[in-house]
Amino acid sequence: QVRLVESGGGSVQTGGSLRLSCGVAGYASSGSCVGWFRQAPGNEREGVAAIYSSNTPYYADSVSGRFTISRDIAENMVYLQMNSLKPEDTAMYYCAAASFCIAIQALDAAEYDDWGQGTQVTVSP
Repeated sequence: QVRLVESGGGSVQTGGSLRLSCGVAGYASSGSCVGWFRQAPGNEREGVAAIYSSNTPYYADSVSGRFTISRDIAENMVYLQMNSLKPEDTAMYYCAAASFCIAIQALDAAEYDDWGQGTQVTVSP
């Protein structure tokens, strides 16, 4: 069973940066996806960023230009660098992985098989 292990959440002020990490051993094959999702209280889970096996990234409009997803295949890690953080970025962030996904649907939670436990990101005004 693949386990996804996230780390890197925390509390920052507006404009600050955080980097989230996710261990994704077993999800490097062609056609796989790894994504980051977030869910704030009272809101639906939303796709933030995803990376396809070809290393093509996908971003939600709300984070494009501020967040960067990347992967280190040798280390089986996927990262989410979050810059210029805003209070509306406050949420629980989840790493997710799919052994096969449709690239253009990489920000759709329904594409994903495995999920991490989540890491909290809090941005204060």
